[in-house]
Amino acid sequence: MAQPTTNRELTVGVGAGGLATADMVLNIGPQHPATHGVLRLRIVVDGERIVSAEPIIGYMHRGAEKLFEVRDYRQIVVLANRHDWLSAFSSELGVVLSVESMLGMEVPERAVWARTLLAELNRVLNHLMFLGSYPLELGAITPVFYAFREREELQAVMEEASGGRMHYMFNRVGGLKEDLPAGWLGRVAHAIAAVRSRMPDLESLIVGNEILRARTRGVGVLTPETVAAYGVSGPIARASGLNIDLRRDAPYLAYAGLFGEGGPGRVVTRTDGDCLARLEVLLEQTHVSLDLAEHCLDVLASLPQGPINVRLPKVLKVPEGEIYTATENPLGFNGYYLVSRGEKTPWRLKLRSASFNNVSVLSELLPGHLIADMVAILGSMFFVVGDIDK
Repeated sequence: MAQPTTNRELTVGVGAGGLATADMVLNIGPQHPATHGVLRLRIVVDGERIVSAEPIIGYMHRGAEKLFEVRDYRQIVVLANRHDWLSAFSSELGVVLSVESMLGMEVPERAVWARTLLAELNRVLNHLMFLGSYPLELGAITPVFYAFREREELQAVMEEASGGRMHYMFNRVGGLKEDLPAGWLGRVAHAIAAVRSRMPDLESLIVGNEILRARTRGVGVLTPETVAAYGVSGPIARASGLNIDLRRDAPYLAYAGLFGEGGPGRVVTRTDGDCLARLEVLLEQTHVSLDLAEHCLDVLASLPQGPINVRLPKVLKVPEGEIYTATENPLGFNGYYLVSRGEKTPWRLKLRSASFNNVSVLSELLPGHLIADMVAILGSMFFVVGDIDK
């Protein structure tokens, strides 16, 4: 296992008793257990306190944006769900919604509600992963087992519908790959009920944990001004008091009704902006997504049988033009800027990922904190490294 490497810089002062002090440079990563995947942090410390921090990225860069340009609009979906492997279904949505908008295509109602249901189930899966892994990084081993138990309950129905457990590739331009399996809605309802009944077990290990609260309360406070300056979004921004959610503010799929008057949707916020607030937002959002998924189930059960997609031509070409489509992914804003010249492949498809901004703010967030708090802050930023590097 790789250990942090060090080197010393110039002496910066004289401490108490005439002891000379010097800043030390620590490289955390790129394969240190304190990081999420292949991320490197170059921090300068004075004793135990962090003076400056620089996130160094690019170790997982795949050149996805250039690969988009040599694949047609059907093939792009295969790549679009891989940068954030915990939000695969949600990441597919931005591409197909962009193309459908450029084509002026109307998607069948059943496909709209099915997409919304699957997106919210995917959101719950994403949040459960962090609800289990974050306490693990702080030394609490037990919560991850409870979180994975609930994940498996929902993974089973997602796999049954799409055939995949991580990279679903279930979205298609015009709808979904195929219809939902017979009896699937009932099995989803049973899975959601099972997860709901057992969530208090996980919550009691997190919310009621005095050690976890001591490690996270008042640590890593992110101000609304810094959030806005760095383009931070998603649960991290809402934990700092920013009442922003694209599902409500720029609705797509069936979210206009879900977040409208009388709908089950609501935006979860906190004002403290610390590690604990970010964890609490994630936990409460899990319950909201389960509410949204249940509502989608009720609507789908009431809809008559009909098509789940639109029949496409053998060669799909998008009219010349450009469009930017942003969706509220589990980790924040996920945007695709599509430029078409009327061909079967995009001339340009730029990806705006949530994790890139959420990690960039570490340079402002870490200085002034102790090294012991670095892991607590890093884990609370809820990022996926592939979502940073693209």
